[in-house]
Amino acid sequence: MNEKKKVVLIGANGTLGRAVHRALGERGHQVVTASRKDADVLVDITDPESVRSLYEQLAERFGEIDAVASAAGSVPWRPLAELTTADIRSGIEGKAVSQIELVRQGVAHLPAHASYTLITGILTRESLLTGSVASLVNGAVEAFVRAAAIELPGRQRINAVSPTVFEESLDVYGDAFAGFDAVPVARAANAYVKSIEGHRTGQIFLVE
Repeated sequence: MNEKKKVVLIGANGTLGRAVHRALGERGHQVVTASRKDADVLVDITDPESVRSLYEQLAERFGEIDAVASAAGSVPWRPLAELTTADIRSGIEGKAVSQIELVRQGVAHLPAHASYTLITGILTRESLLTGSVASLVNGAVEAFVRAAAIELPGRQRINAVSPTVFEESLDVYGDAFAGFDAVPVARAANAYVKSIEGHRTGQIFLVE
């Protein structure tokens, strides 16, 4: 029997975010959405002050939060020879530092039983042309997850979901992922359920 949880979902408006929202709702969890627009709470996770405000608003409006689930993060896709220092920093800030900040600040605001589920991707394990920054930041997030798992206070847990390309996104990304076996986005959403309802920590849940 799963214990009903109050989950903050970052990036709830994207393909993955909508699927995670649906999966958690079907399991009876209360989902509080957080995005740059059209959400219960507005947040820009690349801005530490916005993350601080997010946690303050959550406490004031929704009370104790049991889990933070991130389905957000952007990186530039450019050939290595054309990458600028700004591109690299943008990717690190957009998907790595932003998610790490959710955890770093969350430690002081979430209860001892809380969990964090972050998002990475298959480019940690397989390389694509123009995807070097994506590989870099996915690997950084996964390394952080493993390291943070042994330092989080109380019984707080942290995991990451690392999916391949989604069937629902093939019209946009299909050419880049030629030869990859696409998966339904619902499978990645189920990995979030596994992370949030389960008891494992420091894990990278592969969806491929």
